[in-house]
Amino acid sequence: MASLNLSAAVIGALCVLCLPSVLAVNQPPHVVFILADDFGWHDVGYHRSEISTPNLDKLSAAGVRLENYYVQPLCSPSRNQLMTGRYQIHTGMQHQIIWPCQPYCVPLREKLLPQLMKEAGYATHMVGKWHLGMYKNDCLPTRRGFDTYFGYLTGSEDYYNHTHCAPVPPLNLTRCALDLRDGEEVATGYRGAYSTELFTDRATSIIAKQEPSKPLFLYVALQAVHAPLQVPERYVAPYSFIQDPDRRLYAGMVSAMDEAVGNITLALQQRGLWENTVLVFSTDNGAHTLYGGSNWPLRGRKWSLWEGGIRGVGFVASPLLKQPGTVSRGLIHISDWLPTLVGLAGGRINHTQPLDGFNVWNTISKGFASPRVELLHNIDPLYVDITPCPGRDRGLTLAEAVSGSSGANSGFNVSIHAAIRSSNWKLLTGYPGCDIWFPRPGGNGSTSKADPLKPVMLFDIEKDPEERNEVSEQFPAVVDLLLRRLHQHQRSALPITFPDDDPRCDPGPAGAWGPWA
Repeated sequence: MASLNLSAAVIGALCVLCLPSVLAVNQPPHVVFILADDFGWHDVGYHRSEISTPNLDKLSAAGVRLENYYVQPLCSPSRNQLMTGRYQIHTGMQHQIIWPCQPYCVPLREKLLPQLMKEAGYATHMVGKWHLGMYKNDCLPTRRGFDTYFGYLTGSEDYYNHTHCAPVPPLNLTRCALDLRDGEEVATGYRGAYSTELFTDRATSIIAKQEPSKPLFLYVALQAVHAPLQVPERYVAPYSFIQDPDRRLYAGMVSAMDEAVGNITLALQQRGLWENTVLVFSTDNGAHTLYGGSNWPLRGRKWSLWEGGIRGVGFVASPLLKQPGTVSRGLIHISDWLPTLVGLAGGRINHTQPLDGFNVWNTISKGFASPRVELLHNIDPLYVDITPCPGRDRGLTLAEAVSGSSGANSGFNVSIHAAIRSSNWKLLTGYPGCDIWFPRPGGNGSTSKADPLKPVMLFDIEKDPEERNEVSEQFPAVVDLLLRRLHQHQRSALPITFPDDDPRCDPGPAGAWGPWA
């Protein structure tokens, strides 16, 4: 009898030891999404950059690197599509970004990713950059599904004093004011704290307090590595070999961001959450070459529909991956994260607006073919390139950038800034943005230009990711098909929402950026 009791005790102890594993199998995974800002294709170590990113390299090597992954060419559009799972033409946000004084936000009829995760039983927290509209309280992160929020509402700011300077055109002035919120309250007392470290501290604090039995959705939208170029000297010191001062500062900012990702991962491990966590890392758009970033060898940059503006650095790291240590070349877009993550959470998407994203978890985890075969990059009839392009005196408008006509039978106006991807093909119309190849940092090459732009351009992106060989004349049937597809997409587009600035946005000399309506 004693031995039976002993055996029962041993079995009981073993069952107790097994319990966490059993719970982990049945519990939805924790989800941590880290979004970098303006992080270029050539700025991560595993793309042969001169910048050291040991944490990103290690995590991605043990996970799945996404090498056919696309984002939007600007901040608000990428964040909009991440949060809605919909193309920006379907939310009326296909033009530029949300500027601080514009009275609009992601339409309130849209159910956002954190709301869906919350419905699935998740604790939802956000740290960092919002940039999805703030003109009234209902637009704020804590009204759109996040339990807590700590960060800034506009598109950029000083990394240390957390102020954002923006013109208020109706008042003919430029206002510099604090932009930092804890929940819905203005957060003071953080002057001098470097934002990459400040946001990492808040993220790790959230993780440390998280109950393992409650699934976590943590969205960390880092300010790094967006301009202004600011970083503590200790991060810059290893890059004395970089001659370009902007590139050197930028490299330090990347190192600080890499350390942040490492610290967030360590916090997950220390809290005992890592074994049941899916961590996604993504940039929001390509690098801006005016501020130290590089998309080499890809063409173009931020603000453009060339690969340098939209092909994104991204990977997934998780012990839950079925084929870790691999590279995925399946076509994946930032709009795919909503159905993918809600699917992992066991949530429902049948009550959202019609989605453009796909659940790509099996593509990432198991190496299956991507369910996505087409990707609308954008259609923006109002596009203007507002930043200087080397060799040009100013940004060009659509009418100035193209001449001639093509695709007249498709019904699509080929002077419109647009691009679409289908299988291996990519078609661009109008003026796609700054169209040059910027040289490899530290190399001897010079900025190179291509032949004059055509109204319609076709590239085989799988064979020609650098977009050097334009083949529209060789494949007229492909051109016609993709122009018809652009026309179909354009017919489904909502009218562009891009209101004039509202003078009531002005926070005044002692105020803070935030809701005013």
